[in-house]
Amino acid sequence: MLATRACIAYCQRMQYTIRGVPAVVDDALRMRARETGKSLNEVVIDALAEGAGVTRAPRRRRDLTDVAGTWDADAAVEAALAAQDEPDPDLWR
Repeated sequence: MLATRACIAYCQRMQYTIRGVPAVVDDALRMRARETGKSLNEVVIDALAEGAGVTRAPRRRRDLTDVAGTWDADAAVEAALAAQDEPDPDLWR
């Protein structure tokens, strides 16, 4: 069981040694790293993933962080909400 876990952990973060990288490719990767503010390792992994047809698309978030904290107090909205809190006397006979 321990060997299985070790194998899985090892394979999750596989390491490669790549030899003979052409200077033009090295220059392009290093330039992209500088321009994007990423590490060379991140840029190389992105390039490998793209070349292999695998995208590292960000996970789609299913929360409200994009709208949280954006509420603006508005007297008309507050009045409309307050009116909804009042029971209709005709419905409560």
